[in-house]
Amino acid sequence: MGCLPHSRTRARELCSVKLIAQILLRHTVIMKRIRVLLADDNRLLRKEFRKILDLENDLEVVGEAKNGHEAVVMVKELRPEIILMDVAMPLMDGLSATRQILKASPGVRILMFSEDGEEAYVEAALNSGSLGYLIKQTCADNVCQAIRTVHQGKIFLSPSISSQLKKRRWSKKTARVQSPG
Repeated sequence: MGCLPHSRTRARELCSVKLIAQILLRHTVIMKRIRVLLADDNRLLRKEFRKILDLENDLEVVGEAKNGHEAVVMVKELRPEIILMDVAMPLMDGLSATRQILKASPGVRILMFSEDGEEAYVEAALNSGSLGYLIKQTCADNVCQAIRTVHQGKIFLSPSISSQLKKRRWSKKTARVQSPG
């Protein structure tokens, strides 16, 4: 009889452990990682992006392309959900690669980045089908948030670009209000 309470306690502990294990397993299975392909001709920058993304539990780098042509080929093999793509690369630039990738794989979402944040470049990137644009100098601070936003089908722009566009839009509205007419 002295053994019975001990057995009940042990049975409860085992049930608790099993329940906790099932809950953890369920949550682990539910959390799906976002598959990311990096495309940039600068090997060191690709390496830095990989370091940043590897720290995140929900992001997984599935490959690295050193030019637009490689990115187009790798999308077919690796099936990434997001491509972090440089605008200016040899053999095929990021804009051309984006158009080709989206034609063949319309479900892929592309996030462009460049050293240049001029409105013409941003507009060209968005017109090619990209859902986001980051400036390289501030990219590291925003890249994970940008990937998650673009993965949801929303547009993401570097904060400095977003501010520029808002200022420009505001100045156009102000000019219209002030113009005689």
